[in-house]
Amino acid sequence: MPTPHKYSRIERERRFLLAGFPHHAKVTQIRHIIDRYIDGTTLRLRQQTDENGATIFKFTQKVASRAAGAQQGFITNMYLTADEFAILAQLPARLLSKTRYSVPPFGIDVFEGTAQGLVLAEAEFESAAEADTLLLPPFIACEVSDDDRFTGGRLVCASRQELESWLADYGIGI
Repeated sequence: MPTPHKYSRIERERRFLLAGFPHHAKVTQIRHIIDRYIDGTTLRLRQQTDENGATIFKFTQKVASRAAGAQQGFITNMYLTADEFAILAQLPARLLSKTRYSVPPFGIDVFEGTAQGLVLAEAEFESAAEADTLLLPPFIACEVSDDDRFTGGRLVCASRQELESWLADYGIGI
């Protein structure tokens, strides 16, 4: 099991499937995200564009290490310039695109491309105790925090047929 060090932090998040976007939810921010999962690694390049057109670029490593309290593993982020991103974006990678709607405390992701129709909500936490106290709104269909099929690294490799099968396991169709 990896151990945290000064450059990484514990990632605590809970993930939930939604049967559709909750249209009466109070959206505070909208961002379009394109993730590039670099082949053969645990690395991800992210281009995130806010609704006002501001774009940020991140280079992320996620190392899975499940534990109690919604711990998913360890995460390390670096912010990049557009030029740095352009250089790293030349590496072979699989793309995953989505629009993220901030509905505190959730980020609701509406996926595009092969994953179109998938709607996931995520909430991040500073502590295991905080994660345990999350109150679920009625728009949550079911929790998938422990189902690795609904992580970005798995979704980016999934076929449409696989995704439909995974969602059917939870009684959700797209």
